[in-house]
Amino acid sequence: MLTKKQLDLLEFIHKRVQRDGVPPSFDEMKEALDLRSKSGIHRLITALEERGFIRRLAHRARALEIVKLPDSMIAKGFSPAVIDGGAAPAPKRPAARAVETISAIELPVMGRIAAGVPIAAISEVSHHVVVPQTMLGSGEHYALEVRGDSMIDAGINDGDIVIIREGSTADNGDIVVALVEEAEATLKKFRRVNGMIALEAANPAYETRILRDDQVKVQGRLVGLIRSY
Repeated sequence: MLTKKQLDLLEFIHKRVQRDGVPPSFDEMKEALDLRSKSGIHRLITALEERGFIRRLAHRARALEIVKLPDSMIAKGFSPAVIDGGAAPAPKRPAARAVETISAIELPVMGRIAAGVPIAAISEVSHHVVVPQTMLGSGEHYALEVRGDSMIDAGINDGDIVIIREGSTADNGDIVVALVEEAEATLKKFRRVNGMIALEAANPAYETRILRDDQVKVQGRLVGLIRSY
């Protein structure tokens, strides 16, 4: 039999997996359950694992597999789900406790990108983030943490994680990571104007930068966004 906190955590993890395709972070779990520290979350996850409700997947950040749900949650219409760190989707089982597999992949977060005044170009991996494979297409991808508010009208806020597909070309209107004069990296809307390149903000408080073609190198295009609440 589960305690109320254990049941609350299991329900929260399950809802987030169904909504986002990846489980919540330990900080999000801590806030959702109104706990003071992440150690309490570790204890709850260990208890759920010992009772056979979840399983931690080795060598995968934030990878939790919901193995089964208590009868009280099934009565509400819940069905368990799995976050698998890259394995092929498992077939659904006909029983009430069928397991749905959602594939996820780790991407390197290459530090912070300025959505405002450009900052020094970044090439160091600071950490990794898990994203659903459905967010990604072909090619190589990486992630950047946004700093600044110049793209706020495009729905990109300070602190968001943007997912970038690597590439050196862009179409007018694409939101790109632009390397300016080999020194500054910024996230802006790309546009060609009269033989020049315009890097446009999505905030009227910031001016459009007009640069020569040889001053700008496109480092990739925006394909996704992750936000923590």
